[in-house]
Amino acid sequence: MEKQNILGLRTTAYKVGAIDIAKKWYTKAFETEPYFVEPFYVGFNIGGYELGLLPEENQPNEKPESVLTYWGVNDIEKVYNHFLESGAIEYEKPHSVGGPLMIATVKDPWGNIIGLIYNPIFKLKE
Repeated sequence: MEKQNILGLRTTAYKVGAIDIAKKWYTKAFETEPYFVEPFYVGFNIGGYELGLLPEENQPNEKPESVLTYWGVNDIEKVYNHFLESGAIEYEKPHSVGGPLMIATVKDPWGNIIGLIYNPIFKLKE
């Protein structure tokens, strides 16, 4: 059997204006301490996937919406509300996208879109 060349998602990185403040915010929002902290990068292990923070020197007024990353959750309403309570900005309320699948999005204090998804159908390949 031939091995796949593409192994799947490894890292999602968000650009932030103040990396020290962002580190605290993401620690609270994702309820996880970073495993790697340097002035040029902060890394979190979120369910076996990397969430990275990169410093952004000249923050734009508005960030483009070109790629969305959805973080899997078991209770989308609960997690969505937790992010709002942590200081995220409401962007797209939880809603169904067919069958049992539900998605929602919020914006972090730096304008990055954070997606949340409840998808009981998707299973990781081993």
